[in-house]
Amino acid sequence: MIIGFVVFSFAYGLSAQPASRAMPWHGTPLQALAALAGAALGIGLYKLFRRYVEGGLDTEFPLAVATRELGTGLLFGFLLFSAMTGVVWLLGGIQFQGVRGMGNLWGMIALGIISGTFEEILFRGILFRQFEAMLGTWAALAITSILFGAGHIFNPGATWFSSFAIAVEAGILLGAAYMVTRRLWFPIAIHAAWNFTQGWVFSVPVSGGDAPQGLLITTRNGPEWLTGGAFGLEASVVALVVATLAGVFLLLRAIKRDGTRPPM
Repeated sequence: MIIGFVVFSFAYGLSAQPASRAMPWHGTPLQALAALAGAALGIGLYKLFRRYVEGGLDTEFPLAVATRELGTGLLFGFLLFSAMTGVVWLLGGIQFQGVRGMGNLWGMIALGIISGTFEEILFRGILFRQFEAMLGTWAALAITSILFGAGHIFNPGATWFSSFAIAVEAGILLGAAYMVTRRLWFPIAIHAAWNFTQGWVFSVPVSGGDAPQGLLITTRNGPEWLTGGAFGLEASVVALVVATLAGVFLLLRAIKRDGTRPPM
């Protein structure tokens, strides 16, 4: 587990560079292609790691179900964030002022691909799987959720509440998404679509930072519990409730389908 986490953290950093805004092809289709190539290399490295370091077979990335599970996850992530944004809009926390156009389309596609692929390999493919084998399902879900939230504490605009929200809403949701299939395609797609939808479709900060130039021109006004403040809508109470409910739904499906694992 330790070797895997170190290797894929390093690979995450390397793969993010060609897709970053510092490259000359930033804002062009090449940026998205660079991210796709980095993700493909990361998946290939994971297969090699499972085979030659762990000494087992890769069951997390079977190609036969990739199209179906990626498509389902992308749609699920898009609809989930759109539903949550709709609730915030009904409560007066976000206003739509017009359509910008393409904006930073290629950069947001690249962000979704790279963050979705490598963060799910790290937190679900490496940490969750190994903690579950040692300590059981519930301990693995709790530990990886806490670590996932803590991993966002140094993001721009982060607060203790934003990290708590990420731990609960995303930790449960993505952990359960992995448990439903015991594969990584589905959680990767949900993660990527969630980031892409909030950043490009609704022009909302993705886990802190500046608001991206996305498809829709939006402004957020109101208390931080509703808008999420500088961190973005992920830190709103609405996101905490909606995404956690979706995570519990997936968790119940996972328990019914495949059950849980006891400690070793």
